[in-house]
Amino acid sequence: MMASFGQESRRHPRSRGRTWSRTGPDRATLGIIGVVCAVAGFFALGIVLGPAAMVCGWLAMGRSWAGSRSVPAVVALVLGAIDTLLALVWLVGAAGPGYGMF
Repeated sequence: MMASFGQESRRHPRSRGRTWSRTGPDRATLGIIGVVCAVAGFFALGIVLGPAAMVCGWLAMGRSWAGSRSVPAVVALVLGAIDTLLALVWLVGAAGPGYGMF
C-alpha cells in the first residue's frame, strides 16, 4: 500500500470555524500592529503612524462598530486618533508666528 502524502485530509473537510482566508493578517495581529504604530507615533512621525494605527484598529474591529471588539483594536483606534490630533496641533503651532517662519 502506498503512503498518501496529504491525501488524508480530503476525506474530512474543514470545520466551519476554520474557513477564513489565510492570505491576510488576522484581526489580533492587526490590533497589535495598530497599538505599536500608535505608541511609536507619540515619539516620531505621528502624522503618519497615527492614521496607520487608526486603519489597523478599524480593520481589527472588523470594519464595524457593532458586535464584540477586541481591546487592542479599540486601543489602537483611540491612541491613533489622539496621536493624529496631537500631530496636527503641533504642525499648526509650528507654522504660526514666533517659530521663525515669518
